[in-house]
Amino acid sequence: MKNNASDIMLNVVEIFHSIQGEGANVGRSAVFVRLSNCNMDCWYCDTYWNKAETMSVSQIRDEVRKRSKPKDYPNNLLIWTGGEPTLQLTDEILEHFSDYYNCIETNGTNPVPSRIQYISCSPKVGPEVLRKNFTRVNEFRYPISAGNKLPDISELPEAEYYLVSPVFLGEEKTRFQRVEENIEYAIKFVSENPRWRLSLQLHKLLNIP
Repeated sequence: MKNNASDIMLNVVEIFHSIQGEGANVGRSAVFVRLSNCNMDCWYCDTYWNKAETMSVSQIRDEVRKRSKPKDYPNNLLIWTGGEPTLQLTDEILEHFSDYYNCIETNGTNPVPSRIQYISCSPKVGPEVLRKNFTRVNEFRYPISAGNKLPDISELPEAEYYLVSPVFLGEEKTRFQRVEENIEYAIKFVSENPRWRLSLQLHKLLNIP
């Protein structure tokens, strides 16, 4: 007998309410579900995605609703993040969150479920993989350090927004780069490539979760 989707178990790092700190939705109220595990190992990653609690979909839904007002469900952003959420998230799961505006933050290595309404892709793969996985996304948000080269927009799937986000400090001293240097480089890039926009990590600047 097939199990009810609400009984599906997921590995969850945390569920919390905050504002979206980066990208085109910056400043908007949102509930975040951070799923564990990732298929990449980025040196500048600031997320402890390898520690998790096992929760059922129904438990996750209850925790999400505790962090949002019922009358505001249709207007609430529900952001699935990680780690890499496409390793666990499916349309079957998303059926239980249809009263939210479902967003995903993905590294672009896998296609996203069709029930996702807003795709924020921070690519960790080349344009050829992105074209295979997506015909269109809402935003590309590239982390950028001083000296990084980005693909031309013509190489990428269609998007509403093309953003660069300066990398904040990594923990390893050998990879230390001043935030100011990365910001200056990003600003120069945007000034020379005006289809791109600058996206600072507001939550880090304001020291909020």
